[in-house]
Amino acid sequence: MTTPASEWLMLTPTGVLHAFARQHPDDTELALQALLAGDRSLDAEGWADKAATAPSITAQALAQGWVQLLARPLQGPDAKLDDFLQHVIASLSGERRAVLASEEGFCLGRAGVDQEEADTLSAAAADYADFAARQERRGWAGATRYVSFHTDPEFLLPSYSFLPFWVDGAGYWLVLGGEPLLNNPALVELLWGIKEAGNRFSGAARL
Repeated sequence: MTTPASEWLMLTPTGVLHAFARQHPDDTELALQALLAGDRSLDAEGWADKAATAPSITAQALAQGWVQLLARPLQGPDAKLDDFLQHVIASLSGERRAVLASEEGFCLGRAGVDQEEADTLSAAAADYADFAARQERRGWAGATRYVSFHTDPEFLLPSYSFLPFWVDGAGYWLVLGGEPLLNNPALVELLWGIKEAGNRFSGAARL
């Protein structure tokens, strides 16, 4: 499937959740990740240059809602990750309480929670990552996806939800207080910003 030259492609929040959900992505997921590999959105030709399988999955990606067509290109996040991180992750929480943690349990960014709570949640994410890895080795991969914790016995609204994702092999946890608002362009911006920061770091390391 081809798209007009005047249209650009970008991941949707659903596409981000699909593309970055696994530590070892398959070819389709890698192709979707390639849409966030540059500092601006790609047209069909540019996507094919980044991922050889892109033309063969375009129809599926559009039908599944992983990718959307844009009338004009988008510029990627150009601010330092630390400068915009707290604003982006806050908008993904219904209570504007959020933490971004590394898989090792370090707090990388926080919004609406103090440092002590952010450190505690980051450590909890690392502990749960170990638990999920053990369950996967035992044959249950379900523990590796999303998990919510409730203080209300009716399970109406989580106190915190934990969302794992991987960017270029590095693991992260997004911890969201209250209602998780994942159908939000801020999720795309967050992953794009993390990927861009990694690209800048890799480029600097090669100099």
